[in-house]
Amino acid sequence: MQVFIFVLNRTEHLEHLLQEFEKNGIIGATVLDSKGMARILHSEDEMPVFYGLRSILTPERRSSKTIFTILPDEKVELARKIVNEVTGGLDHPDSGIMFGVPISFAEGLVKKK
Repeated sequence: MQVFIFVLNRTEHLEHLLQEFEKNGIIGATVLDSKGMARILHSEDEMPVFYGLRSILTPERRSSKTIFTILPDEKVELARKIVNEVTGGLDHPDSGIMFGVPISFAEGLVKKK
């Protein structure tokens, strides 16, 4: 089993992503609002002129969504595939990051009937 974690920067993909997860039997994900370090350190207050110009040329995303779920090992590749299909791939700048962390136990998981 793994904790599958995906930080989605392009939040416009969130609903479609979760729908695709559900269609493919990936359920029980938790979604949190999150903000990256760069967005905190380089806020509007610190560089108002550059921030204003940047927000006109490229609208700034103020937050991200962090999605995490516990998956059996055999579903991890499916989750990765879905993320890449929905987002267009994480090789594009500011699209997101995903990773898995092996876990030794999990309690309280609801078994799908």
